[in-house]
Amino acid sequence: LVFAQFAQAQTADDVVNKYIDALGGKEKLSSLKSVRLSGSMNIQGNDIAITITKLHMKGMRMDISVMGTENYQIITPGKGVTFMPVQGMASPTDMSEEQANAAQSQLDVQSALLDYKEKGTSVELLGKEKVDGVDNFKLKVTYKNGISTTYYIGSDTYRLNKTVSKRTINGEEMEIENTYTNYKQVDGFWFPFTSTSSVQGETNYDKIETNITVDENIFK
Repeated sequence: LVFAQFAQAQTADDVVNKYIDALGGKEKLSSLKSVRLSGSMNIQGNDIAITITKLHMKGMRMDISVMGTENYQIITPGKGVTFMPVQGMASPTDMSEEQANAAQSQLDVQSALLDYKEKGTSVELLGKEKVDGVDNFKLKVTYKNGISTTYYIGSDTYRLNKTVSKRTINGEEMEIENTYTNYKQVDGFWFPFTSTSSVQGETNYDKIETNITVDENIFK
């Protein structure tokens, strides 16, 4: 039994290591300190301009321009704030503890799986499953705060093709699926330029910038 567990751990680490290599490699990823993604989100046939700015482990801000209003979401360690005047909000509102915790992994611009053990994250290999006809390694990733996400990593490219997680939204537990496609290289890093969420629809980025100067005041 002990040997079987050891063998499984080695296999999970092998998948993670190849995944990190596919993103640009450990040394390269460790040099990524900030990123800005600019594009549009398609919701019910409408294209909405969005900009996401991240500073490694310090803050993430999503700015959303829609129907003449400027909206935003901010994530910082242990906290989340939403201001959506398009939804009738008059002032910024704190996210629930669960919502804020679920978003914490997004602060890691270098990949949540890079040196995951040092971060207090555990990874369990659950076997393989097909995604769009291609075999994918299925990894259960549990972060230090107890939040879990299932990663589907292609056995051919070792890129992340899909994530599945359970979240409570408006008091109801929902399964949220995100798919990632259209990978392109930017400054030696690989990013998916298209992501599709079962909740938010499709997002297409037309520009991704790395290691930009970020004023931390945008997260306050």
